Amino acid sequence: MRRAIFPGSFDPLTLGHHDIIMRGITLFDEIIIAIGKNADKKYMFSLEKRMQFIEEAFKDEPSIKVKTYQGLTVDFCKKEDANFILRGLRNPGDFEFEKAIAHTNRKLSEIETVFLLTSSGKSYISSSIVRDVIRNNGDYTGLVPDSVRK
Repeated sequence: MRRAIFPGSFDPLTLGHHDIIMRGITLFDEIIIAIGKNADKKYMFSLEKRMQFIEEAFKDEPSIKVKTYQGLTVDFCKKEDANFILRGLRNPGDFEFEKAIAHTNRKLSEIETVFLLTSSGKSYISSSIVRDVIRNNGDYTGLVPDSVRK
């Protein structure tokens, strides 16, 4: 089985994330959306709420699972018997950052990282931008899936 881990904080899930996941499912038999737990990070949405957003967004996709993890992503991949990490790239800055992580992960394990370019109409969307729009009472509905809009 070709199983991929799509790691992130998903605070909140955006249309950019959704785009990568839906396109990724055409490449893999299963994608595990892995919500990383980081005690040092301040989140806008609780872990439970972030899980709820994702589970609702992909409720009709049986090959997409949602799990949480702590620690190294490569260790989680081994635990879940996943041979791939799926990552989205929005811009050249993302590429440089993600390339360093992919090289490190490859050094630590046999895990391959697969990069997908975010669709051009969604490449500007990031969770941090969405949080800023929400904090300032802006209209964020065009940036997130229906499950986050509710």
